[in-house]
Amino acid sequence: MSDTREPEAQSPLTNAERQARYRARRLAQQPPVSVRPAPAAARRSRLRRWNDGVTALITVQAECAAWLDALPDSLRDNATGLALQEIVDLDLEALAAVQPPRGYGRD
Repeated sequence: MSDTREPEAQSPLTNAERQARYRARRLAQQPPVSVRPAPAAARRSRLRRWNDGVTALITVQAECAAWLDALPDSLRDNATGLALQEIVDLDLEALAAVQPPRGYGRD
């Protein structure tokens, strides 16, 4: 019994035929790659990204303030209470008042 395969055709395959069979086998094994356009969030302007970031910071600060208010007095002096107090004490209104330049002469 031999370990070699019997040829499928009368003559050996050419390099192009062998490559075509290889590519067909590869396509059958893998689903085709689909390219999707970048999401709309990636195409936001710098000003919109700045405003969204400041809004997110203010939202998190409000959540931390509510958490600090709900924290028992006995836990306000530990690491969590001190970190929450530092977050609440940040002046984010000054950050919200800053508007980045539009750039390229559009100021």
